[in-house]
Amino acid sequence: MRIAFFINTPAHVHLYKNVIKSLELSGHQAIILARNYGDTVNLLDEIGFEYFVYANVPDSKYGKILSLPFNVLTAYNFLRKEKPDLLVGMGVYSAYTSQLLRKKCIIFNDSEPTPFQFMLFKPFVDVVLTPSSFTIDLGPKHIKFNSFKEIAYLHKNYFVPDVKIYDFLGIGQDEDYVLLRFNAFDAVHDFGINGFSIDQKRLLVNELSKHARVFISSEIKLPDDFNKYLLKIPKSRIHDILYYAKLVVADTQTITTESAVLGTPVIRFNSFVGKKDMGNFIELENKYHLIFSFSEPEKAIANAVELIQEPDLKNKWKEKRDQLLADKIDATKFLASFIGNYPKSQNKIRDGKKYSKREGSAIILQGDLL
Repeated sequence: MRIAFFINTPAHVHLYKNVIKSLELSGHQAIILARNYGDTVNLLDEIGFEYFVYANVPDSKYGKILSLPFNVLTAYNFLRKEKPDLLVGMGVYSAYTSQLLRKKCIIFNDSEPTPFQFMLFKPFVDVVLTPSSFTIDLGPKHIKFNSFKEIAYLHKNYFVPDVKIYDFLGIGQDEDYVLLRFNAFDAVHDFGINGFSIDQKRLLVNELSKHARVFISSEIKLPDDFNKYLLKIPKSRIHDILYYAKLVVADTQTITTESAVLGTPVIRFNSFVGKKDMGNFIELENKYHLIFSFSEPEKAIANAVELIQEPDLKNKWKEKRDQLLADKIDATKFLASFIGNYPKSQNKIRDGKKYSKREGSAIILQGDLL
């Protein structure tokens, strides 16, 4: 089967890289369409994947909306020559393109959409796959499976941390360090969301520097006084950084879950917290106690300063992480099996006795892999 993957962000690269490799080993052919956003293309180059750039990202949120039909048309013109059997993505680009091609489309989504956002692509997709922690019922096309997106690339089966990261950082292996991760909040779904202010970022650096080395990864340019804290390593090594960090403080979403899956304590703050929070964060905080979420920056900073001083912190979190992985399924194996065997895989889930219908017409995967 020829399968077209829409890869729009660095996170999508990580999600699908092992899935694509597994599918190719099984005899399928992957066609990759990439959006030139952040380090998406650089990561694809590092892995050695061939790809077609179907979209460049405008500077403004409104520009992204206005360019969408042109990007879809570019993807359509490319794929009609490639003749894919199935389209796979994480949003509207693959959904709309599949409609033009009259091909089936599978969407993975772990950012719980509003009813309006979902209606933008619901009529044009055949399956919506989400983690089982998803709190929304998206109807009969919705299949939940017991894992997280981040487990697809950070599970012990795939990710092996490289201790040489300490050499890149220029510190000894016995030295504690903290990673601060700051978001740009420039995506369409980030309307109205904000994180730490510049003054709050300074306070974080000043307070945490008293107890550990501080490194910063930022999607936006910071004032010059932050320069000495900025990471100067390939962004493809970010997961090594997360793994060995004693603490992560972030106002972004994905790195929060990544840190938890790697067994690193993480403090999460942004204005999204305290509203209708996403199910994965609720589960990671309330069931596994791997993260702390705050809607007030002062409380987030105070908790970070308290936590960094706690002895044996990493060993406690590794035990929690091991329990998480024991409870969850290998997301890569599931996605590769579901996509590679579609539509038989969908029928098997709907008809299988070890799967049950919950929350209206949504289906939760409870048993073994397909």
